[in-house]
Amino acid sequence: MTDYLTQFIAQYQPITQFVWLDSVILVAIMLLVSLIVDKIDRRILINLLHRLLGKTAPKTLDLLEKHQALAKIAAVIPLLIISSFSPVALSAYQALSGIVVTVCNIAILMKMASFIFALLDVTLDVARERGLNKKLPIKSINQLIKLFVFLVVAVISISTVLGKSPLYFLSGLGAMTAVVLLVFKDTILGFVAGVQLAANQMVSRGDWIEMPKYGADGEVLEVALTTVQVQNWDKTITMIPTYALISDSFKNWRGMEQAGGRRIKRSIRLDVNSIGFMDQSLIEHLQKIDSISDYLVEKQNEINEQNQQLASDLTVNANGRKLTNVGTFRAYLEYYLQNHPMVSQEMTLIVRQLPADENGLPIELYLFCTDIRWAAYEAIQADLFDHIYAVLPEFNLRAFQSPSGYDWRQQ
Repeated sequence: MTDYLTQFIAQYQPITQFVWLDSVILVAIMLLVSLIVDKIDRRILINLLHRLLGKTAPKTLDLLEKHQALAKIAAVIPLLIISSFSPVALSAYQALSGIVVTVCNIAILMKMASFIFALLDVTLDVARERGLNKKLPIKSINQLIKLFVFLVVAVISISTVLGKSPLYFLSGLGAMTAVVLLVFKDTILGFVAGVQLAANQMVSRGDWIEMPKYGADGEVLEVALTTVQVQNWDKTITMIPTYALISDSFKNWRGMEQAGGRRIKRSIRLDVNSIGFMDQSLIEHLQKIDSISDYLVEKQNEINEQNQQLASDLTVNANGRKLTNVGTFRAYLEYYLQNHPMVSQEMTLIVRQLPADENGLPIELYLFCTDIRWAAYEAIQADLFDHIYAVLPEFNLRAFQSPSGYDWRQQ
């Protein structure tokens, strides 16, 4: 077809006294035809895609238009026209014609590469919408394919400019293996790490991770070929080398989110001077608390039976068994937490006494809150301990607190 059109243009080209004028006229005709074809093929492609995807995949069509995939592939046809007819239009200027053809061929390669990049970006957006990027290193694979396409285009472009076969340049890569590995070390390590992260499900987009070494504490925005992007809770962005997630340690909070419970592990410290045996008046007072009234009756009956068997002098506190206010307080906390609507009853729930030290006797609460949202979790935790501190006087207990200026003034 090119030969036919070449003969057609050669037959009907303007006849003037100047060769350069004939070339100018032919170049103008060539550019005008390429411009018209560009407008037509864009409209044809748009209409064709709207018919094919308008009803079946409208989101994919929107993504193709967003990344300008149609415009990039449509630009190839005008460039092909210019590349094909430049030798005819510039037949009197062979050197210039060769330059134009070379530039057009390189431009065609670049447009095709950009079209492939656009398709890869569309694929990435579709994968994100379907949540596939949480299971597979889609971004890493995307970037790796782009890198491969770029290298192929670069080799073919250089071979086109120098007039050599692409195999001529590829044959020399064996001797440059060490240099290539050095230049693309981070890329290779990042890809390998991305595959390992995805295969072992170590981290994915949307996970909350902590990595103090890099100052990262927040949500993973993207797992890319060479870096992992983390948005910290203060809205700053931390970039972590992908391979660092394999070589170094980090904490992933995904398990907490999947379990549906967020741990509360906090102690309340009691003044040891407020701990003691409960007398009858305190027992009668605490029996008015519905949650532990049955516990107190049961415990008293158990203690009375054992004390009768011992036949000891109970006027001495060291003899026999007696209820303590701190033990009763722990029993109250257990009942309170077991009946709290926001405390998980399927996960570990412990109220335990830790070793006393110079700061008092720690009573630690170990439980899981059913609402894992940060703000709600903090509010529930605060409500729990508000109640605990407020109920201490009912058991004749005091929270430990280092003396302040106010305490010294009260002396």
